[in-house]
Amino acid sequence: IRSRVMSHLRAPDEVSMVAQTRRIDFVETAGEIGALLLESRMVKTHNPLFNQRLRRVRTLCAIRLVDTPQGVVPDVVDSRTVNLGATPGLYGLFSSSHAAKAKLKALAQQHLLCLSVLGLEKTATRGCFGWQIKTCLGACVGQEARSSHDQRLFSALVDSQVEVWPFPGAVDVVEAAGDWVQRHRVNNWCYLGTQCSRTGAVHGLREGTPHDFDLDSYKILVKPIMLRTVKMEPVEP
Repeated sequence: IRSRVMSHLRAPDEVSMVAQTRRIDFVETAGEIGALLLESRMVKTHNPLFNQRLRRVRTLCAIRLVDTPQGVVPDVVDSRTVNLGATPGLYGLFSSSHAAKAKLKALAQQHLLCLSVLGLEKTATRGCFGWQIKTCLGACVGQEARSSHDQRLFSALVDSQVEVWPFPGAVDVVEAAGDWVQRHRVNNWCYLGTQCSRTGAVHGLREGTPHDFDLDSYKILVKPIMLRTVKMEPVEP
């Protein structure tokens, strides 16, 4: 804890934060996952001035591939119309449609994809801008098979695929330190609260809805849950 605090006190770009600090406190947890989930919840509850990264994002966007007679095209969808934790075939999680399209543009340049085929540029008879500057292999002018372009698009997106919640309902992620046990309830990648054996307290536990989805909880939980590196217990309905 001391090392972590001192790293902030020495950072020249955090002078303003240090100048306003009057007291430093800590909350002990039974494990690292509980600490990360608690940090995320506290930031969203208190909206601290100097921590904006974990603040709540009301609407999230993702990229979905849609089959058309011509081939696959990307479509940007958002959490108001799509259940992010329960819909297969979604890629990336973005704070806005603009951010999702910016990612597609970056992938187009990196993987020689066609801006016109991706719907990011109006189709021109002489090909997209990328074709003219040789950053497109020519799907827009028939110089590349559409199937080849579509496979490259899928390969560019696959590492950012959003994992579907793998359980029919809520589960408790269980962490223990000796005889101290904390159960962190999660549903659809959304943290619902913690039960603590040491204090007997239940912190922030709520029901949640099937459409609840939290980006920070997803980032914290997706790897340990999908790899089964944490103990999990199903919650009785």
